Amino acid sequence: MTTCLPAAADVAAAATAIRPYVRRTPLMRVTIDGRPLVLKLEHLQLGGSFKLRGATNALLSGDRPDRVVTASGGNHGLGVATAARLLGIPATVYTPRSVPEAKARRIVAAGAELIRHGDTYAEAAAAARAVTGARYLPAYDDPAVIAGQGTVAAEVVEEAPEVDAVVVAAGGGGLAAGTALAIGDRVCVVAEPERCCSVHAALEAGEPVDVPVDSVASSALGATSIGEAPFAVLRTARTVSVLVSDAEIVAARDRLWEDFRLAVEPAAAVPFAAWLGGRFDADLPCLVLCGANADWSPS
Repeated sequence: MTTCLPAAADVAAAATAIRPYVRRTPLMRVTIDGRPLVLKLEHLQLGGSFKLRGATNALLSGDRPDRVVTASGGNHGLGVATAARLLGIPATVYTPRSVPEAKARRIVAAGAELIRHGDTYAEAAAAARAVTGARYLPAYDDPAVIAGQGTVAAEVVEEAPEVDAVVVAAGGGGLAAGTALAIGDRVCVVAEPERCCSVHAALEAGEPVDVPVDSVASSALGATSIGEAPFAVLRTARTVSVLVSDAEIVAARDRLWEDFRLAVEPAAAVPFAAWLGGRFDADLPCLVLCGANADWSPS
């Protein structure tokens, strides 16, 4: 791979670049079952997820395109659509036909053209890459996107330097890689569904590999393979990879609502499910609640 990998300095530069366009989302300090915990409420971000950060940083990097095109299971497309609207750039988002209506509706509302294509993210991405006369913006395998996503964790450690681990859900690995770059010597815990785990599979295999995608969280975490750039970052970082079941994800999502009235999509509850399930050790972890683009009712 010839792409230059991002570094911690790129995350710091991204934080400065995107500051006029994104929300600095709050931290919430809680005690659950007698244990302290910090929650990063990134689901309150413009566009409903962290994806705005990476999309904005990428569009601000280099020459500004006349048009941007991307492929997404939903949240990245909404992040690109929102960033493009803020920057005055026309955007087209390709999604699989199975894209949740809650996400499709919001992409269109953000001002982007929405094109449903294929049954999988990979098919939608192939169609998007074939578009000429526009800049294709990857969902996660891009240094500027990774650096932008890392600003979530940079805010965490700036406001709560005592945290010893930052826990994120992962699909293609962009948020996880950015987090690893931003948190210094702290541990990056990467949490994934058991049947939707491209990062876990790659770390076990020693290289990116294709995985099946079948999870309640797959619309957000449904990458069939980790990106090469995220993998190159994570394989040398202090990374702990953990898995949770769909039942644990739904229970964690419902508990966030029941205990704190935090309404998040299933993917955002994956870190909380991992913490509730005792999948990792940390004295004071921060869990990133990464998105809220779903229509649901508590079980």
